[in-house]
Amino acid sequence: MVTTADQIRAGLDAIAALEPAFQAAIGRVGYPPPRVREPGYETLLRTIVGQQVSVAAAAAVWRKLEAALGAGCTPQALLARDFDSLRACGLSRQKQGYARSLAELVLSGALDLHALPQDDEDAIAQLVRIKGIGRWSAEIYLLFAEGRPDIWPAGDLAVQIEIGRILGLPERPDEKQTRALAQAWRPHRGAAAIMAWHHYNSGTDMLKT
Repeated sequence: MVTTADQIRAGLDAIAALEPAFQAAIGRVGYPPPRVREPGYETLLRTIVGQQVSVAAAAAVWRKLEAALGAGCTPQALLARDFDSLRACGLSRQKQGYARSLAELVLSGALDLHALPQDDEDAIAQLVRIKGIGRWSAEIYLLFAEGRPDIWPAGDLAVQIEIGRILGLPERPDEKQTRALAQAWRPHRGAAAIMAWHHYNSGTDMLKT
């Protein structure tokens, strides 16, 4: 798991023992703090609401939705509302389709977010059945809401950039290369991803050595 500071530290120490560049990165920016989200329907609905808008805009839409639907915007409450009422809350036609897909799968029992398969790829396959939830969103959910230790979002641009910087590569690796570079870090790739984002957010001045 990578839900606590100690778990992240242990994962990164294991990687650093194999890859000295990670030890140097830890020396530059320190260990990253945990990033934990609540597992379940609400977190995925918030993910849909937040797609392609600013944090402030997503928060505003969420406040309107909760005012109209009640706390947590339950699947029952969401499905009971028509297009115009959800549109008035700031939810576009496309996002309404995504939100209804999530609500229908959860309400029907076709998707149990509290009993996803233990195999990561099987869990991702379950999550991408939701309209609007692609592989990246599924990986982020499994990493931060379930704390799965070996999730590796190799398609994430910031992860690609920072893995390239940490390892001192001449160019940013693409998704295939980023996935290949991390094979030796199993089963701690989740900690590596969290470190990559931490490194990215620490600013370029800290990266000069």
